[in-house]
Amino acid sequence: MDAVSFDVRRGTILGVLGPNGSGKTTLLRLMAGTLAPLAGRMLLDGRDVGRFSRRDLARKVAVVPQETHSTFDFTAIDIVLMGRYPHLGPFELEGARDLTIAQEALAAVGMADLSDRLFGTLSGGEKQRVVIASALAQTSDALLLDEPTASLDLGYQIEIAALLTRLNRERGTTMVISTHDLNLAAALCSEIVLVRGGRVLAHGLTGDVLTAAHVRALYGVDADVQFHPRAGHVTVVPIARAI
Repeated sequence: MDAVSFDVRRGTILGVLGPNGSGKTTLLRLMAGTLAPLAGRMLLDGRDVGRFSRRDLARKVAVVPQETHSTFDFTAIDIVLMGRYPHLGPFELEGARDLTIAQEALAAVGMADLSDRLFGTLSGGEKQRVVIASALAQTSDALLLDEPTASLDLGYQIEIAALLTRLNRERGTTMVISTHDLNLAAALCSEIVLVRGGRVLAHGLTGDVLTAAHVRALYGVDADVQFHPRAGHVTVVPIARAI
């Protein structure tokens, strides 16, 4: 990443778009504090992310990875309870309050009835809901989501998009979402950052940034970008490689 600078306003859903190798995942890792910048600073509430302890940072920022695998036969509620680790002391076990928070998080994503199901037996969409619930159980101020719908079919993509929209609306959760799905970003995000070659190509309101000219500059693809009245947002239809 080079000369990247932008703000994420509280309560915003910000989409990070760019081709493979553009730096999207690196940017999320920098924001999560799992990578340190070689130059410049990453600030959270005006404080350098690198100055937070891992536990304190996890209380402020939760990460939803692209894929989650469980080696052991954990249940859905076990996975969600793992989100409570930043709030536990050394060798401290989860208590009644932690269980309540985990159950409420599962209910928020519509998975309360499957709390005792083994994680490995869940569908792709159900697993993603459980992982999001685990992030909610951290009671952090912000969620960082890396390709949250990448491995899901169209139905589950719509469900996860609706879930994230509802959580943002009802809880005011700030979200930064890295995605290749331009239509998901158009439906979800109030603001978009376009990244190419480790640099910011554009940043602003979704309707201003998600244009045919920017799609061409970002991906080298000609696309039809128009407002869809039934969808309530712009839609992107790729046409061909730009010549």
